Amino acid sequence: MNIKINENFSLIKENYLFSDVAKRVNEFSKANGGRNIIKMGIGDVTLPLSSVVVSALAQASVEMGKAETFRGYPPEYGYDFLREAIKRHYLERGVVLRMDEIFVSDGAKSDIGNIVDILGKNDILIPDPVYPVYSDSNLMSGNKISFVKGCGENGFLPSPVGVEEKPYVIYMCSPNNPTGATYDRRGLKEWVDFALATGSLIVFDSAYEYFISDDKPHSIFEIDGARDCAIEICSLSKTAGFTGTRCGWTVIPEELSAGETKLIKLWQRRQATKFNGVSYPVQRAAEAALSTEGLAACREQIAYYRKNAAMISAVLSEKGVYFTGGVNSPYVWLKCPNGMGSWEFFDHLLKNARIVGTPGEGFGEMGKGYFRLTAFSSYENTLAAVERLRKIL
Repeated sequence: MNIKINENFSLIKENYLFSDVAKRVNEFSKANGGRNIIKMGIGDVTLPLSSVVVSALAQASVEMGKAETFRGYPPEYGYDFLREAIKRHYLERGVVLRMDEIFVSDGAKSDIGNIVDILGKNDILIPDPVYPVYSDSNLMSGNKISFVKGCGENGFLPSPVGVEEKPYVIYMCSPNNPTGATYDRRGLKEWVDFALATGSLIVFDSAYEYFISDDKPHSIFEIDGARDCAIEICSLSKTAGFTGTRCGWTVIPEELSAGETKLIKLWQRRQATKFNGVSYPVQRAAEAALSTEGLAACREQIAYYRKNAAMISAVLSEKGVYFTGGVNSPYVWLKCPNGMGSWEFFDHLLKNARIVGTPGEGFGEMGKGYFRLTAFSSYENTLAAVERLRKIL
């Protein structure tokens, strides 16, 4: 063919990190048998949807089978009943939103990748290590990326100190994926003040906010000034187990403008053109998840995963292994023992303990020598994994 392609795709790795992990596990399974492998790599939930969510999903599906209650295309910005539920959810944190600032989506990953559609050629600032979609989506668009480094010295919570003072699109995730590190109010205020001073935009990923158990902020909008410099993207994937059901949202405050252009208008136009909305049954299920009964069920499920994370953290503390996360996050980010590299430790763990985790260097340069374990396995598998770890660490 004599067509042109997007040459920027040559700038990203050929394979997605988790595809590489799956390939290595499959090769090991073929050579050694796939039995008794405990998977603690991909951040996918294992508990089923709560009964209140399933009931709402089933009822809405019944409605779709009757002429008088059938619905066709959903609103591209989301049904009002769900947007109101999201608005109430924020209000419980003291954050006041307008309903038209809330845009329902099929999950945070999609919106994180798609938000670049409304932005031009900007300098991008991304913490390292971090979720690969932030950098990959910008590389696909040909944007220049700078990294602000997380490390053991700053607890994997980098600050803007020393960052060149100019406009950026700044990506942040708290609690962080992969490190589990979580900003306090002072830490987030530093970034908000930096963004306001430089005319930058913060894209804030709060997908793991419901795991926070202390006084740390759940939303960037809990910080004074954030409405003038931040977009927030959130999801029910980890809060309510919607990894396979798919529902999330993006909040774009009315105040956000680039020159005379309001960002909310651009996102409205983008969604109307490229997105057909989330199905009615899923939105009813999401509404149920955000109800009083639904959130109580979410807390029960998250307590289950927190218990798993605490077990993993305990054995690492026992063995003197440095780690972050495991408290306000389902992720435990550990320093590979004996100076091993990330992929070296991956192979060591798979071969000697039949445990699958995620090599830290897949999340960035600063992830070299680190490793991520998730608490999303079953309690029984986590207990078995902890005993295996105890023997080899």
